Amino acid sequence: MSRRSLTLLKNLARNSNASCIQTRSVTYMPRPGDGSPRAVTLIPGDGIGPLVTNAVEQVMEAMHAPIYFEKYDVHGEMSRVPLEVMESIRKNKVCLKGGLKTPVGGGVSSLNVQLRKELDLFASLVNCFNLPGLPTRHENVDIVVIRENTEGEYAGLEHEVVPGVVESLKVITKFCSERIAKYAFEYAYLNNRKKVTAVHKANIMKLADGLFLESCREVAKKYPGITYNEIIVDNCCMQLVAKPEQFDVMVTPNLYGNLVANTAAGIAGGTGVMPGGNVGADHAVFEQGASAGNVGKDKIVRENKANPVALLLSSAMMLRHLQFPSFADRLETAVKRVISEGKCRTKDLGGQSTTQQVVDAVIANLE
Repeated sequence: MSRRSLTLLKNLARNSNASCIQTRSVTYMPRPGDGSPRAVTLIPGDGIGPLVTNAVEQVMEAMHAPIYFEKYDVHGEMSRVPLEVMESIRKNKVCLKGGLKTPVGGGVSSLNVQLRKELDLFASLVNCFNLPGLPTRHENVDIVVIRENTEGEYAGLEHEVVPGVVESLKVITKFCSERIAKYAFEYAYLNNRKKVTAVHKANIMKLADGLFLESCREVAKKYPGITYNEIIVDNCCMQLVAKPEQFDVMVTPNLYGNLVANTAAGIAGGTGVMPGGNVGADHAVFEQGASAGNVGKDKIVRENKANPVALLLSSAMMLRHLQFPSFADRLETAVKRVISEGKCRTKDLGGQSTTQQVVDAVIANLE
């Protein structure tokens, strides 16, 4: 037998032995009682919301995940989030929600913004990444957009000075800027990320965005192992569509983060597959990462063809937040397998599957 044949046989034997080795690792050591079922407030919302939240309910039940939902009927045209819903979120600490439609113009404020302000959900996180098997224009995209959620242009401070003249105030504070910068660097540190990029328009808004940058620079000094850089928001958008793989973690004021996250999501595969959440010191609300207020078209709802992937991945983030990592891993793996196989995809991903067909495929791929 030739020397080359012997080498091949040895490699085959080595690989065979390696496959027999137990590869499951201990992810964390739970405290007594950590396996007790946790209550989660569920807001199906408007449009496709009930479809995709029902998808999550089905998958959680199939997994026997240690959570149960307290469901509330909330719609975007309401003037406020009902008191019993807020009490439920404050009690449970965690909420999963579908999109809440925000009327354009008029005097109705966004319930999405209300939730973030009242619960002080100061950080919005959207993870935009390539999914294996889903073709996109760019490869190696893995961007985390961390957005300040409580001030900036979303402060809602608008008034009509005189008829025909409206003044809208942009509020930036050192406290909120430092808080979001600390969260971004802490996230990068804990997740082995190498770079944090601050997005701004300080060349024009020298005081407001200047204060934001000053805060980011001060925090960056405390994390010498993480590269820090800055980019003007208009250049940022151009760089995103040209070379998105250069970005890692991005930290932004409120409005810029909304634009950047949706742009990055479109580059990485679309808003239907990007997970996200909003977190504060005491509470967290998980929802579709990009275009969180997007409730879909009526035709999608009628045909039951809403894409549940984004909210399924967001619910995996929620499971990790609740310290159920193995359940999160199972769910994430099953979703990625379905996408990779390419047999069950909704129209936005180039297929014709219904929401229920995608859900059934995910459940079939659960280990």
